Amino acid sequence: MLELLILHLVAALVAPLLVRRWGPRAYYLLALAPAAAFGWALVRTPDVADGGAVLERYPWIPQLGLEFSLRMTTLSWLMTLLVGGVGALVLVYSARYFPPGALGNARLAGVMVAFAGAMLGLVLADNLLLLYVGWELTTIFSYLLIGHSTERRSSRWAAAQALTVTTLGGLAMLVGFIMLGQHAGTYRWSELAERPLPAGGYLVVAVLLILLGALSKSAVLPFASWLPVAMAAPTPVSAYLHAAAMVKAGVYLLGLLAPMLAVAGPWRPVVVTAGLATMVLGGWAALRQTDLKLLLAHGTVSQLGLLTVVIGVGTADAALAGVAMLLAHALFKAALFLVVGVIDHGAGTRDLRELSGLRRTAPVLTGVAVLAAASMAGLPPLLGFVAKEAVFAAFTDQPLVLAGLVAGTVLTVAYSIRFLWGAFATRPGTAPTQLGRIGLPLLVPPLLLAVVGLVAGPAAGVLDHLLRPYPELFGTVGEHLALWHGLTPALGLSALAVVGGAALFALRGPLAPALARLRSPVTGEQGYEWITQRFDRIAVDVTSVTQRGSLPQYLGLILIVLAAMPGGALLFTRSWTEPIALWTSPAQPVVLLVISVAAVLAVGARRRLTAMLLVGMTGYGTAMLFLLRGAPDLALTQFLVETMTIAIFVLVLRRLPERFSIRPLRRSRWIRRTIGVIVGTTVASLAIGAAAARQARPISEDFPRLAVEQGYGRNVVNVTLVDIRAWDTLGEVAVLVVAATGVASLIFQKSRTGPRPRRREDDGQEAVPGRSVWLRGGATLHERHRSIVLEVVTRLISHTAVLFSLYLLFSGHNAPGGGFAGGLVASLALTMRYLAGGRYELVEAAPVGAGTVLGAGLLLTAGSAVISLLGGGAVLESTTIDLWLPGIGDFYLVTSLFFDIGVYLVVIGLTLDVLRSLGAEVDRHIEAADRAVGPAATDGHREAR
Repeated sequence: MLELLILHLVAALVAPLLVRRWGPRAYYLLALAPAAAFGWALVRTPDVADGGAVLERYPWIPQLGLEFSLRMTTLSWLMTLLVGGVGALVLVYSARYFPPGALGNARLAGVMVAFAGAMLGLVLADNLLLLYVGWELTTIFSYLLIGHSTERRSSRWAAAQALTVTTLGGLAMLVGFIMLGQHAGTYRWSELAERPLPAGGYLVVAVLLILLGALSKSAVLPFASWLPVAMAAPTPVSAYLHAAAMVKAGVYLLGLLAPMLAVAGPWRPVVVTAGLATMVLGGWAALRQTDLKLLLAHGTVSQLGLLTVVIGVGTADAALAGVAMLLAHALFKAALFLVVGVIDHGAGTRDLRELSGLRRTAPVLTGVAVLAAASMAGLPPLLGFVAKEAVFAAFTDQPLVLAGLVAGTVLTVAYSIRFLWGAFATRPGTAPTQLGRIGLPLLVPPLLLAVVGLVAGPAAGVLDHLLRPYPELFGTVGEHLALWHGLTPALGLSALAVVGGAALFALRGPLAPALARLRSPVTGEQGYEWITQRFDRIAVDVTSVTQRGSLPQYLGLILIVLAAMPGGALLFTRSWTEPIALWTSPAQPVVLLVISVAAVLAVGARRRLTAMLLVGMTGYGTAMLFLLRGAPDLALTQFLVETMTIAIFVLVLRRLPERFSIRPLRRSRWIRRTIGVIVGTTVASLAIGAAAARQARPISEDFPRLAVEQGYGRNVVNVTLVDIRAWDTLGEVAVLVVAATGVASLIFQKSRTGPRPRRREDDGQEAVPGRSVWLRGGATLHERHRSIVLEVVTRLISHTAVLFSLYLLFSGHNAPGGGFAGGLVASLALTMRYLAGGRYELVEAAPVGAGTVLGAGLLLTAGSAVISLLGGGAVLESTTIDLWLPGIGDFYLVTSLFFDIGVYLVVIGLTLDVLRSLGAEVDRHIEAADRAVGPAATDGHREAR
């Protein structure tokens, strides 16, 4: 099973490349992925036919009790057949449906295969949390599929509505899963079903939350409005998502949980009431549609209501009827959607008022549609008839529910006839519709689905044997699937439904005024739009009150909440009881005094540069505290980070006024200082309380031993970053890359690559005879902005700094240093080159794009994880490489060095991006502003950086 999921993942990743190379023909190859799932499920049929199960379990996050647990039983076997079989046919159909070069075709192919994989993972999951992952993946992929035509507002709106409704339902369902799992002590469904249910309101809340997710996914009232709107998706997508896959997820969840939860208080009333209302109202809405696809969409809503009642009610006979109807519905509804796609593809319209004579011009297609629609109406000898008979027989002891089912079936027969009449009948005064030659890839998939529905009817006995293990979970099964049960009440009700539906269609003319009047005053679409508008209005009102455009107000509010909530809890609990040592050496209070004085002076400073330097003093003081506590590695990193931060502040301050504004007023200053003192005290107390409240032994106590035994290094800090906690570092590296890209996108207007250096002569200025050029970029600076001392110093120490950074990089595994510290030193060398020689000197020092350096660093860090896997180890596991060099002898390198080199490059790339955005690009902005002011201002302020 895991191999099938990996196959879908690989197919989804390569699909865009295949489609770009081969065009729509690539869909034939992509169809092999779901076809493999279908074939595998067929092969494993004997394993589940007698009530057995196919199990696969892989550890995922054992500390949290999470595992990759897969399990296929009768119900999931049936869903696997549908997801794989219908998915493969839809992909084959798509190879002819989408024209070569269609916009977004490559992306659509990848998302369709990914959706098939996510749906497969959902139905095979034995862990409720894993099921939720598949659930939300189908939501995301369906959003992308429904919104495929991004240029159309209707597609974007439909995708957003489907995403909103199903995501909110999924989140509610997750809470219900957590409640059940926490009570039972396991999230594995096969174990949870055997444990006692919680009692009272706890169970009621959990059940209602789970039902909220299931009903929203399957478009059952009051969540039915999103499915008809989702018909904005391409027809193959509708055939798959809304007939055999996505909307079936909610029904599948009901079937999965019903053996355990059907006895819970609110389950049956909610399922039966919502399902019957959906079936009747959806069928009534289908009778009013003139778009064939919308007619099928509302019919799908109606049929989903039927499935919700039958599968969710939780009795053995209803369960047998439900799985039979689940199969029948997937077959006939997918076939009908594909038929509509053929009509739309050939005629360019789906409006039944514009279609005429297709039964003569497309007889084979007509035959396919007749078979599928007859199964939908429940006519013998098709599978739809067998399933409908079983449904009526299962509810003979519940007359009210049975009456609702019969009424819904009457409507189903009526809109089935309306579909055939609207698509294929001949209309006087309307020109015959010509579809042209229908290619086999368009005709074979719906034909196969219709024929399977025809063959499965007489083979109902075989189906009964294969599907019976599922209803036996509810108890003894009294009914069985068969094409002929004799003269039974169920047969009479079937005949009544067919006659009633035919009569309702025949009287469509006289009933037209009633059809127009009998509708809800507010449609589901209007209700959704009203709710979203109200939320938008509330958001605007709340924003107008809380978001006043004042950054100090925002920050002050956040800090006050921080001090009030966790600070207040800490004040009342007092989690530490041991005495606290204020310092451990005489030098520490001196450093603390310097930090405190610098912080107080920074608050009262009037010049921005002064405040920045004072804040920098607090950072350097913190580094001194690290050093006094015996942490030279942390101290070195703090010193370097603080120095780099000051340099960046200097670049930014060039665009700000020299002094702060006269605001805030004196009173507000004291308010801010008071908030600062309170928050500082709160944060310090939280740090002390967190340390004192520890109950378990700190895992960091093992780090020195692990650093040597598994990381092969004595510098615990560096080994922790690149080995023990390498996953954290990898995430932080990715964040740095994203941050660098964000900074650059905010500043750069064109390219992120700097201009090539130009000579002083390019400015029309003559070089000074005998003047030494210490830096190549220095010659491009105006005389007023050159500093020979700075150029000389930079020339002398910049290369040394780079060499020192390499030393820190390679020695950091066993001595203070590492990739981060080394990257900061190299970054300071680049910063000096920029400050001394301008932006042209920066290009000379680093003639490579920042994006290239960032990408290379990220590739190295992520690649080292893959390399360890290829070597047979765990992800990011370190090992040693034995080497020998003349004059040095034997030595070894640790593979985590490559990870550290990636960190080194990412830090340098980030610095290059900052220097070229906040530095060089801001220089260009200043020059452009000076030129806009005029020649006089340009002469006074010109700086050719």
